[in-house]
Amino acid sequence: MTNNFETFLESTGISFFYFKLLLGFVFSFLITYFAIPTIIKISRRKNLMDEPGARSSHLRKIPNLGGIAIFFSLGVCAPIFAYELFGRYKFLFASFIILFFVGVMDDIMVLRAYKKLLAQILVSALMVIGSDVRIRSLFGVFGIYEINYYVSVAFSLLTFIILINAFNLIDGIDGLAGSYTIITSALFGVSFFRLGSHNDPLVILCGILIAASLGFLFYNLSNKRSTKIFMGDTGSMILGFLLSFTGISFIEIFIAKRDEVFYHLQSAPVIAVAILILPIIDTLTVIITRIYHKKSVLSPDKNHIHHKLLNLGLTHRRSTVYIISYYLLIIIVAYFFRHLNVNWLLVLIMALGFLGAYLPIFLLRFKKD
Repeated sequence: MTNNFETFLESTGISFFYFKLLLGFVFSFLITYFAIPTIIKISRRKNLMDEPGARSSHLRKIPNLGGIAIFFSLGVCAPIFAYELFGRYKFLFASFIILFFVGVMDDIMVLRAYKKLLAQILVSALMVIGSDVRIRSLFGVFGIYEINYYVSVAFSLLTFIILINAFNLIDGIDGLAGSYTIITSALFGVSFFRLGSHNDPLVILCGILIAASLGFLFYNLSNKRSTKIFMGDTGSMILGFLLSFTGISFIEIFIAKRDEVFYHLQSAPVIAVAILILPIIDTLTVIITRIYHKKSVLSPDKNHIHHKLLNLGLTHRRSTVYIISYYLLIIIVAYFFRHLNVNWLLVLIMALGFLGAYLPIFLLRFKKD
């Protein structure tokens, strides 16, 4: 049936790929946009709200189940318009469902950290071992090229788990997680598009992610308390998982499809790090700060980049604009110097990342003096 419809579209001069991309984008946005008001209404009626706490940057109770709308949108649109992915990666949808269930449970009941970690380990194992989504080479970073299978599995598992949690940590102010998802999905999507038609399902997935995030941001950035919503752990874990998946897929393209792409990018792992630089740097900065102050690396605090910007007196929106703009600049630098030695490029990217993270701290100290 699909082949007949595809043939019909091609005969009329309409690309089946662009048709799926456009419909996937439109439906993803509409599903998220129209689902959220119902979720807000139910959340308020059942008091399913995020209570302001020690780490919170908001002062009032806000519904935090926006991730359900994001899941609904992705869960409907991805299997319809990027269905090839679920044949290629057999455990992708199962991982998706597990994270959704755990995320909703945590947003409603607040699960213990080890339970969430076990779920993250499970979905990471399903993808890395079951679907063979692995980092097989570091392309010369630290002098390492091809990686032993078991080392590759361990490193890829760790990458998934760290990025899922790191993305969850940046979801602390209005607009940041949603905006960053749009930027990263757009960059990975354009890259997949340029690297051949074999990656069309990944391009469509990125388009669906962008549309779902846009639909969510319409409410997340709202100034009206009655229409405001957070994505919660449901949204942040799902988005972190999918961005980890697209990041590893981006690196793997230059290995698995070396003869099919237009060029071989030696700095592919570093470019992926640059695109995902914000959650990586934010997490590293917080860990370093906690170790320096002799605290547990797992203890919650307000030492994230967005907290420091809020302490400087910036609003949520201005803080988001600063963070997105600065780290987008890092991505531009990485692309401009993409043919530089991979190790020097990694040093440059990480140095710029840490500079952006510590600059608000220096400015805050200068302001106090």
